[in-house]
Amino acid sequence: MTSTTTTSSPPAMTPRRAATAALLGSALEYYDFFVYGAAAALVFNVLFFPSGDPAVALIGSFATFAGGYVARPVGAVVMGHFGDRLGRKRVMLATVVMMGVASFAIGCLPTYDQVGVLTPALLVVLRVVQGFSAGAESAGASTLTVEHSPAGRRGFFTSFVMVGYAVGCSLATIVFLPVALLPAEHLYGWGWRVPFWLSAVVVVITYYVRSHLDETPVFAEAKDVSAVRKLPLSDVFKHHWRSVLCVAGASLMAAMQTLFAVFSLSYGASVGVDRSAMLAVISGAIALSIFTLPAAGYLSDVIGRKRTMLISSAGCAVTIFGYLWAISTTDILLIAVFAFINMTLFFSCYNGVWTSFFAEQFPAPVRFTGMAVSNQLGNLLAGFAPMVAAILLVPGPSGWLPVAIFGAVAAGIAAVAVTGMRETSKTPTELLGGPRVEALRQHLNRTEPADSTRALT
Repeated sequence: MTSTTTTSSPPAMTPRRAATAALLGSALEYYDFFVYGAAAALVFNVLFFPSGDPAVALIGSFATFAGGYVARPVGAVVMGHFGDRLGRKRVMLATVVMMGVASFAIGCLPTYDQVGVLTPALLVVLRVVQGFSAGAESAGASTLTVEHSPAGRRGFFTSFVMVGYAVGCSLATIVFLPVALLPAEHLYGWGWRVPFWLSAVVVVITYYVRSHLDETPVFAEAKDVSAVRKLPLSDVFKHHWRSVLCVAGASLMAAMQTLFAVFSLSYGASVGVDRSAMLAVISGAIALSIFTLPAAGYLSDVIGRKRTMLISSAGCAVTIFGYLWAISTTDILLIAVFAFINMTLFFSCYNGVWTSFFAEQFPAPVRFTGMAVSNQLGNLLAGFAPMVAAILLVPGPSGWLPVAIFGAVAAGIAAVAVTGMRETSKTPTELLGGPRVEALRQHLNRTEPADSTRALT
């Protein structure tokens, strides 16, 4: 009888389990993102900053929103380092806990009238903790899912990271919309706190699912052959700096998301659009992305990542003008139509693909760090986009035009960056990261096992 050797290949359900774990973690991140963005636009400028000029208070509120994005690159460096050194799973558990604790604590903060300047200071600290965690969340979830997914279907499975974005924003709306309808004394008294407290439920579920997920086989193999890097960040900037620049540039597209979900909410309120109706339109367009995001991931597996994302960039650059113009008319039906076109259709073609495409630009030993750092460097603009937009906005019927130009420029830069990246939809997982990876792999196959410490950078 011939004996057979068992392999350490993952079970057939592993890609689905990894996609589910990524979805839940992303849902938590974007639940908190949307709740914080809505609160920054509607509540924090009233409760957490001194009364006076409403425009100054709004800009200050959006500045705390941007503060979380400033912390993201730091979280990307630190958590990416440990993700490439200790494993994807451990870091993904840590990010969930940090995000959940910070969000719950925001819901417990006193107001400016109660403790003065201590309130915005504490808000900034907790927002920084959120940003630190988020700096690793999407990159870690993407890395984990890419490495668990079969070649030829990585785009589809990894798109569920951003399905979590749609789920999280939808959950946030289900919670925040009734709160926004409360009378002012209840909204500003206790109502705004409830959405932050409820994030604890998502944390518990996500932690449970992730704790039962195996480490990725790609990382396990790298660890077995001593290919884990001591300083992943150094290797990233030494050997993969072109990928860092391209991914950072392509990440500027995230400004479209914050303009759509955060700035447009305050702009709509300023021109007389009912805030609950505006919230419903924004959340509805994002909720429908639950269907278009995996479709975009699947499409990128068929026609390529670059082609799908370039279609998105061009579409978003054009339709952001229509979306902001529609808001200026206060016609809610018109706003809903352009929201669907801009967010549900065109932005999904980018949002459902970047999670796989960016991770695929880096080899396994530095994938977590490479994607996290480069993605969060680009996301800095996205964090400041609502504040920049509030500054660019001018009085008058066409006051939105400078904001639309700003969004279109960000989309254009992202498109240029995408054209400079390697097409990876058909590349075997073990060869992701460029020609250097294949050359080093061939070199290792010709050397003794002891030389494996020099493996893939």
